[in-house]
Amino acid sequence: MTTTAPAPQTTPAPAAGPWRLARTELRRRASVRISLAVVALFLIVAASAPLLSALGGWSPEEFDKSAVDPYLGGRPLGPLGGISADHWLGVEPVTGRDLFARVVHGAQVSLFIALTATAIVVVAGTAAGIAAGYFGGRTDAVLSRLMDLTMSFPSLIFMIAMMSVAKDVNRVALMTAVIGLFGWPGVARVVRGQALSLKHREYVDAARVGGAGPWRILTRDILPGVSGPVIAYTTLIIPGMIATEAALSYLGVGVRPPTPSWGQMIAESVAFYDTDPMYFVIPSACLFLTVLAFTLLGDALRDVLDPRSGRA
Repeated sequence: MTTTAPAPQTTPAPAAGPWRLARTELRRRASVRISLAVVALFLIVAASAPLLSALGGWSPEEFDKSAVDPYLGGRPLGPLGGISADHWLGVEPVTGRDLFARVVHGAQVSLFIALTATAIVVVAGTAAGIAAGYFGGRTDAVLSRLMDLTMSFPSLIFMIAMMSVAKDVNRVALMTAVIGLFGWPGVARVVRGQALSLKHREYVDAARVGGAGPWRILTRDILPGVSGPVIAYTTLIIPGMIATEAALSYLGVGVRPPTPSWGQMIAESVAFYDTDPMYFVIPSACLFLTVLAFTLLGDALRDVLDPRSGRA
């Protein structure tokens, strides 16, 4: 009588963590890969703006009167707004300033304001939301009423008013602070809802019974639980911040000349869209592509990381 050897025991492979599943899901989407490439390109351009303008041979404030026709109202010489070997994206009408140098420095200013304001919004909103959701009671009541009060203001009107009143100040720092001031309640409400559900989980109760203090519970147990929705929400905030900075500069209360900004360049190009459409198209295309890339990336991250998004 022959006996068969028992089948070898196989250990099941450990389940992939949520972040690994998220990375796998994001790699499958072509829109995410393209959006990441566009975002990375503009971030590199913004970070290396001085080097790029030096390679182009022009500073953003340098005039080139030989590149415009004084007898035609300062219209750029040559086709497509004066695009040539000397001026890679053409020149500004009237002044002759190099458009490539102004676009890359404008990217630096616009993205710096947007990303810094987003960081302020996310840090302040996450801190307020976690505190309101975890501690509850009077803390929740005070912070929730503060969120409601801030969100009740017509933010754009107040931004315009505050930027118009302030005169001799650093415009970049002021715009960053003003945009951040009105943006944090949205993040705080999202985080508050997550913290309310997380504070009653078993592992949080176990940590509390084990003698862990509020600070340890907030940083070790609650914060990792809300990080997914916060990251997804952050990428959705950035396009709005870029658009807000562009809108304020377009309305003339944002970054002031000669400091370049995409919104400021679009505002100045309106007077020349008929005679020099490239002056309008180039900064508008940069703004459009950046906002679109961040929006698509944010939508994908929300679908993957936010459990309330309803992704199948």
